[in-house]
Amino acid sequence: MNKVYWESRYQEAAIGWDIGKVSPPIKSYIDQLGNKDLKILIPGGGNSYEAEYLWSQGFRNVFVNDLAERPLLNLKERVPHFPQSNLLLKDFFEIDRQFDLILEQTFFCALTPDRRPEYVQEMNELLLPDGKLAGLLFNTSFQKEGPPYGGNTEEYLDLFKDNFLIKTHETCYNSILPRQGNELFFIFIKK
Repeated sequence: MNKVYWESRYQEAAIGWDIGKVSPPIKSYIDQLGNKDLKILIPGGGNSYEAEYLWSQGFRNVFVNDLAERPLLNLKERVPHFPQSNLLLKDFFEIDRQFDLILEQTFFCALTPDRRPEYVQEMNELLLPDGKLAGLLFNTSFQKEGPPYGGNTEEYLDLFKDNFLIKTHETCYNSILPRQGNELFFIFIKK
């Protein structure tokens, strides 16, 4: 699953994870953020309706990362004033900046499970002291080989506990209908 793979998914419109709008749990979380100066990263952001929503709410330090160029171009077309320098067309594991907040929306589940410890380590390095990793994780197993790759609460807590304080980790009350009961909303704070 490299750049060519993800570019082809967008070219073929095989993007079942894309709901065409900001995810309701992420929108609710953004709506309670008071500091518009937060430096925010959305890794594997895809079409990144979350970045579009953040921008519309006055957040100007928003960065979107993806391996595929097409979704970043789509965001730029929808939000022409979004800074080109904030579109990070590169492997997530090569980002060399730090952020106050990282929003997780379908990136974790796109990685093969053997890369999850590497994900946790990279998140730890990308966050500033007391930085937050917040977003959604699937609380289900999938019938077919991924992506997406599922998981469960116990697995996630065990994976993150050494590097993060678990502030929130609960079943979403406002998931989209097809995902109801299968999404966990979480806020983890860098130790």
